[in-house]
Amino acid sequence: MNNLSFDKFVKKILIKAPLEKIYWCWSTEDGLTSWFLRASDHIRDGKRINHQETVKAGDEYLWMWYNWDGEEKGIVKEANGKDHIVFSFAGECTLDIQLRSLKEGTLLVLTQSDIPTDDKSKLNIYSGCSSGWSFWLTNLKAFLEHGILLHETSLDLRDDPNAAFEYVNI
Repeated sequence: MNNLSFDKFVKKILIKAPLEKIYWCWSTEDGLTSWFLRASDHIRDGKRINHQETVKAGDEYLWMWYNWDGEEKGIVKEANGKDHIVFSFAGECTLDIQLRSLKEGTLLVLTQSDIPTDDKSKLNIYSGCSSGWSFWLTNLKAFLEHGILLHETSLDLRDDPNAAFEYVNI
């Protein structure tokens, strides 16, 4: 077993859906807002790209969630148009999504790395993001396999400072 540490984590999930559909869910505005975000903007060369267009390395993104006023801004570090996409995320962290076709479906491997190891980052990024990605990957699986969404979109939790740590579906 590899040594576990607070500077990265890995989440894996098998999804019974075509690899191409899962890549679309991560690489387009329409895909990201179908299962994950309230809104998403992708910028290339200073201009917003079409909501159906696949991102490319160097594109900037802005992600906006339900139930939270914060925004995540970053860049697409890599995107091969097929089975691998890498974002900057949560400050200086790296979010790596790899897809692999298997007989049983598509294996999605999410790695968040370059996490600072100060106490605040251990709580907010390592623990918070690790827990969050477990939910969001389950939400993606439920969406693609069963056509349902598990996340809360109508309950306003913006005034609850512990909401992200206590609710399992935001």
